[in-house]
Amino acid sequence: MQVRRLRTSDTTASFACGDAGLDRFLQRHAWHNQDALGIGVTYVATPGSEIAGYVTLAAGALQRDTVPADPAAAYPRYPLPVLRLARLAVDSRVQGIGVGGALIDFVLHVAWTMRGQVGCAGVVVDALPAVVGYYETLGFAALTALSGASGARPRQIPLYLSLNDARPLLESD
Repeated sequence: MQVRRLRTSDTTASFACGDAGLDRFLQRHAWHNQDALGIGVTYVATPGSEIAGYVTLAAGALQRDTVPADPAAAYPRYPLPVLRLARLAVDSRVQGIGVGGALIDFVLHVAWTMRGQVGCAGVVVDALPAVVGYYETLGFAALTALSGASGARPRQIPLYLSLNDARPLLESD
């Protein structure tokens, strides 16, 4: 399965993951945010000609006090660079066959590359309550939330995976 950057020529209209907000983001906002605004890059999984899933990534930073203890890292007290997994969705027609896992694997490799090129302590995701368990099986742990909630969507739960903890996932490839 190929994972590559979203292209302007990609057909997104038929993508349907079961979450209207995630579908709408890919169909209406992903390309604009990537191309015009430069605030995130969307990568698509394309086992064939259609988009099977996507992940949107952005650079971010976390306050050191919000990160779970990482005995392998003596982090300084200033904000830590992280890779933000902003959105991840898999089309309903192909859920359960490994597309999401392939996208997570891709994210971890991007984070590891980022670590070597500009610095990256880990990956952070604001997960919807229904998928927190999935991320926890990968080693993500809850962060201390410092602010706000939106009434527009279910409250997301911030989770973090240290790249030190992700090494076994990366080495299993």
